[in-house]
Amino acid sequence: MLDYDEEAAAYDGLRGGEPRAEAAAAAVLDLVPHDARRLLDLACGTGIVTRRLAAARPGTRVTGVDLSPAMARRAAARLPDAVVVADSRRLPFPDGTFDAVSSVWLLHLFDDGHDVRRVVAECARVLRPGGVWVTTVDKGAAHNVGSDIDVVLADRPAREATDAAALVEAYGAESGLRPAGRARFTGRGQGRSPRRALADLRRGWFVTLPPGHPLADGFAARLAALPDQDRPRPDPVFTVRAFRKPAAGSAGVVGSEEPAGPTGPATG
Repeated sequence: MLDYDEEAAAYDGLRGGEPRAEAAAAAVLDLVPHDARRLLDLACGTGIVTRRLAAARPGTRVTGVDLSPAMARRAAARLPDAVVVADSRRLPFPDGTFDAVSSVWLLHLFDDGHDVRRVVAECARVLRPGGVWVTTVDKGAAHNVGSDIDVVLADRPAREATDAAALVEAYGAESGLRPAGRARFTGRGQGRSPRRALADLRRGWFVTLPPGHPLADGFAARLAALPDQDRPRPDPVFTVRAFRKPAAGSAGVVGSEEPAGPTGPATG
C-alpha cells in the first residue's frame, strides 16, 4: 500500500484535482437524502471531496476522518475543526451519530476482507436508523478501460478485490444495511498515459507489483515500449452504491434496491 503521509502533498494533482472531486461529490450527494443533517466522510484524504460535500449542503454538518495525519492536516485546512484522525475500523463516535456516511475510495485499500467487514459494521453502527451509507465499489475494475496499458498489465499477479460490489452488499446485509441506490461518475483527469503508468508502477501504486518485485522490470519495459507515451487513455468510470439502515420498526425486504434520496438513484 502507498504511504499516504508521503502522498499527501502531491495527492490531488495525481488524482485529477478539482474536476474529479466535483464529479465524486456530485455522485455521493445524489444518494444522500436532502434532509441529512450530519454526514461523516471516511478516508477524506486531503478534504478535496469533503469540502464540496459541505459547500453543497450548507445545512449539513460534515465531519471528515482519515488515518493519515498528513492527509488530515490538509483536510483540516479546507474544513477547520471538522476533521478527525481515526481508523475507519474503530470510529470514535457513539452509535447513531450520523444521518449519512460516505466512503469514497476506501474499501479497496484493505488486503483482508475482515477489515472491510469491520468498516461496514462501523458505518452501520454510527448511522442513525433510516440513515444512508454511500461507498465506491469495484475500483480496480473501473481502471481497466480496455486500453493498450491494460493489455500490458492484464497478466500481472492477481489480487482479490476487497471492494467487489457483491462482497460489500453481503457485508452490509450482515450489519442490517439494505441496498438503496447507485450512481456512476467519471474520474476526470485519471486516464493514464504509459509514462504515468510507469511512474505509478515504480512508486508502488500496483500493490501486486511493489518496487523490487522480480516481475516489475519486465512490466516497466513493456509500458515504456508503448506508443504515445504522454497521451492519456480514457478516464475510468467509478460506481457508487448506497445502503440504508432501516428505521425502527421497518419491515422492508432485505436486498431490495430503493431510492436513497427524493430524486432516486443517479446514473452518469
